[in-house]
Amino acid sequence: MSHWTSSVGAQKLARLLGSQRDREPQGVRGTVTPLGGRRAPAYRSLADGIRLLVLEGRVPVAARLPAERELAAALSVSRTTVAAAYEALRSEGFLESRRGAGSWTAVPAGNPLPTRALDPLPPEAAGSVIDLGCAALPAPEPWLGRAVQGALEELPPYAATHGDYPAGLPALRQAVADRYTARGVPTMPEQIMITTGAMGAVAAICRLFAGRGERVAVDSPSYANVLQLMREAGARLVPVAMGDGLAGWDLPAWRQVLRDAAPRMAYVIGDFHNPTGALASEEQRRQLVEAARAAGTLLVADETMADLCLEPGLELPRPVCAFDPAGSAVITVGSASKSFWAGLRIGWVRAAPDVIRSLVAARAYADLGTPVLEQLAVTWLMTTEGWDAAVGIRRTTTRESRDSLVAAVRRHLPDWEFTVPRGGLTLWVRTGGLSGSRIAEAGERLGVRVPSGPRFGVDGAFEGYVRLPFTVTGAVAEEAASRLAEAARLVASGATAAVEAPRTFVA
Repeated sequence: MSHWTSSVGAQKLARLLGSQRDREPQGVRGTVTPLGGRRAPAYRSLADGIRLLVLEGRVPVAARLPAERELAAALSVSRTTVAAAYEALRSEGFLESRRGAGSWTAVPAGNPLPTRALDPLPPEAAGSVIDLGCAALPAPEPWLGRAVQGALEELPPYAATHGDYPAGLPALRQAVADRYTARGVPTMPEQIMITTGAMGAVAAICRLFAGRGERVAVDSPSYANVLQLMREAGARLVPVAMGDGLAGWDLPAWRQVLRDAAPRMAYVIGDFHNPTGALASEEQRRQLVEAARAAGTLLVADETMADLCLEPGLELPRPVCAFDPAGSAVITVGSASKSFWAGLRIGWVRAAPDVIRSLVAARAYADLGTPVLEQLAVTWLMTTEGWDAAVGIRRTTTRESRDSLVAAVRRHLPDWEFTVPRGGLTLWVRTGGLSGSRIAEAGERLGVRVPSGPRFGVDGAFEGYVRLPFTVTGAVAEEAASRLAEAARLVASGATAAVEAPRTFVA
């Protein structure tokens, strides 16, 4: 059995390596700086380039590399150069090989793997630590209070029952279905199951469709908490690199993975992708659904960021499920957490009625159902003007936070690279060639908490990145960027051991 789960062709690898020519990142774990300023040998430059592609996630871990002769021809170098580069990568733990199976990318055992979730910062630490770890915002008042009051008024009839609704309250299932219908995707309430947040939805889908040992294809990078959920469920994650910048999905890469790895399931975020902010085009959605259907792969589309368009007048593509009218290839996950407030813990699944029935039946062995009062609150929001008004508030505050954070980072960290997304809650930042893990470690001691890139990849990729959410603005954003700049300076100088304790900060 092969140890690789995808492959990268010689021409594509040559193009990726060519894109690095104008960048000379320094300080990323594993890179080698030529001594004395002399130019590195050709094989050393090639090995360093491939290593950086792996650490950035542009070449997935466990991807088979082209044969030495093929890559030599694509790069117009000698086969000896490629062989020496491969041998250097093997000796450093970035490449594994087996006779008859070829060579595939790896990450050394010493690299920390992204095994921790993005836990919220304890409230008692708020006075000294700026939390950029959790992409969640306070509730948009007065709408939370009004929704809870409306829920209390509707509660008495439900309180007279047993209170268990494994599929969700009929009124909320209808409200969610109506919202899909209004978006151009006719939906019946029988196609909706209400869950305890989007994580509850993904967990239920994984239990039913992706058992231990099953291959699951995922965007690379992707949402850290879902990646960890799937790891703990025993799934074998197959990363598929995102397109450059905010280009969305790399369709040729997806077709190749679906064909070669034959994953049982794929998890994708097409709407203001977490963490990159990319928005998949309508044509990309059509092509990915067609490719998944042809491969027999179940496509799970996460829409939790779909409401967070931050550019007025931007025409949004149709939902991914719009390109699967028969309902055989796509399951959609949605949530009130990002659009409204994470504290409500209300999510949902949209799928074919038979899939919903199977998910509901399996739920008897999990959490039985979602709290009734919270469901009534979201029902009130969706059946009144409350939802649209609250989402409008959320978009305005998030846009202000995005612009404030972007300006602060550009002032304090001009070497950091990013593309400003048109929606969502996160900025995906290349840290000027420094280790994102080391910046996160130094930053926490300086009083700014930020997740490093490897948490959003598979097996340690994206070492040269951090994710910054749009959760702070004004003076707090300025202070956060200042502390990150100090952390970066310490990492660049190798002086992280001397970081002082965080100072108290009052917004």
